[in-house]
Amino acid sequence: MRGRRYALTGAIGALVLSSLVLPGTPIALADQLPAAATGEIASQVATVERIEKHTDRDWSLFVYSPSMGRSIELQVLRPADTGSPRPVFYLLNGAGGGEDQANWREQTDVVDFFADKNVNVVTPIGGAFSYYTDWLEDDPVLGRNKWTTFLTEEVPPVVDRALGASGRNAIAGVSMSATSALALAEQAPHLYQAVGSYSGCAETATEVGSRYAEIVVAFGGGEVENMWGPVGGTHWQEQDVVLNAEKLRDKAVFVSSSSGVPGAHELRAWEQSGVAVLPDLALLGLIEAGVHDCTARLRRALDEVGVEATYSIRPDGTHTWGYWQEALHESWPVLGEAIGA
Repeated sequence: MRGRRYALTGAIGALVLSSLVLPGTPIALADQLPAAATGEIASQVATVERIEKHTDRDWSLFVYSPSMGRSIELQVLRPADTGSPRPVFYLLNGAGGGEDQANWREQTDVVDFFADKNVNVVTPIGGAFSYYTDWLEDDPVLGRNKWTTFLTEEVPPVVDRALGASGRNAIAGVSMSATSALALAEQAPHLYQAVGSYSGCAETATEVGSRYAEIVVAFGGGEVENMWGPVGGTHWQEQDVVLNAEKLRDKAVFVSSSSGVPGAHELRAWEQSGVAVLPDLALLGLIEAGVHDCTARLRRALDEVGVEATYSIRPDGTHTWGYWQEALHESWPVLGEAIGA
């Protein structure tokens, strides 16, 4: 039934605090369809429109997407040694799409962590509340979203040429985009040799998994049925990583989640903020507990089809950036080895 939306509940408020937005940092969402949708002729080939070199190691590539009819920024951390072709690690932001302060660069040590590593780290800016997927319909609020096409078909060849990359790739995401990273790895099996999921729910066809997606899209003001059609339908099943667990075979897979019980990072938040932080922590804990259950079902599905993966299941921790930074560090030996970084 079109028009189905859920009220903004406390769970959404918790998502806002963790992987969406921070107070006072509005997200710039598409408020109109791209030029190509209005009858104007646009290029049918993805191109690098310009490169901004903030430093020798920190670049921004602006890539025109013919499928979405607009230019999209890719933040790039260049390898420590560019003397030979290096692989690419696509690191996706959470539900805010990197358009807010709740992103890898603002909330973690990602720049310092990769300072001595021989890999191109590429992060798209945009795609808030989109699940980084191809939507079936343009959305009046979220605009045109063809992120699967952009990330798996348009971006790789132009990025490889611009960066002199080796052709080996990994992808990882956090929260909303953890689900996306796993799905993209299944849908483009020859593109990615490794995939990482940090606190994501790999299900989309179950009641729990579809509710996560509905909440995220609704928070952005979008209509979820514009994404994959009627909830629970064919397209939702096609996107469900658990149902399609076999498709992760022959990849290096890293999956992390926490129990939802407050841990070290929450203790620091308590020491800094006091009692006012408790309601937020409770909600963030509930979200992570749900993710934890999703992860257990993904693990069973992968075990049933004989797909190996590396798991980091923490006995404590909520849906917050401190644990995702640690998960990124833990995952890198697995992901980096698979792509020769």
